[in-house]
Amino acid sequence: MLIPMLATLAALLLAGAPARAQSQEAREGAREAVRQARRPLRGTPMYFELDEHGDTVFMETLEPVWIFPRGRRMRDGDWRRFYKLVFNFNKVYPYALVGRKMMAQVDSTLAADVTKRSERNRYINDVEKELFRLFEKDIRNMTISQGLVLMRLVDRECGMSAFSIIKTYENGFAANFWQLVARIFSQNLKTRYDPSKGEDAKIEELCKIWDSGQWDSFYFSIFMEPPRKTVIQRETLDSEVQRKNR
Repeated sequence: MLIPMLATLAALLLAGAPARAQSQEAREGAREAVRQARRPLRGTPMYFELDEHGDTVFMETLEPVWIFPRGRRMRDGDWRRFYKLVFNFNKVYPYALVGRKMMAQVDSTLAADVTKRSERNRYINDVEKELFRLFEKDIRNMTISQGLVLMRLVDRECGMSAFSIIKTYENGFAANFWQLVARIFSQNLKTRYDPSKGEDAKIEELCKIWDSGQWDSFYFSIFMEPPRKTVIQRETLDSEVQRKNR
């Protein structure tokens, strides 16, 4: 009688073993879920869609990549100079674009409102003071290499060399003085922008990328981060022609 009872008890224990195992697994699963809930989420979330067969297809948006055309292989030093040029261009090109708008405003004002040389001189003097007030701090914080790139871009956008701009809106003495300063730093204010050769050709390529609307993806493909935007608060001048009878 004892043996049949033991056999029956063993059978009951064996039959309940899967249930106990499942219950233990459920408890472990619940504990793991709690631990996962407390753990901070990491990584990048992925999205999914169901195809026509009901299967899950994970979706991801890849960052744009700029493909450089094949050409002369650049050495490490050439790449570093190119990266520096791209970085400097990103910072100073907005100033050249605003400079073109302001120069057009000055030219139209001189043509429409100025009748005497004294009025012209007063107006140019007011414009100079306003420009200093708006941009002096930004320009003083630029590096020499950024200032040189800005000079090339101003020539491109305004159609005049730095020397010609100074001579036109100031006087020949001022232009020659700053030309002498530029010579000390091995620069020439009279040199015109030439998009067909030298660094001007590289700058021209960057201008085309900017104007095509692909600058952000191009910059990201080089530095693996979005470009810092140069924000310019004003794009027009408040200065007006001052007349003595006003």
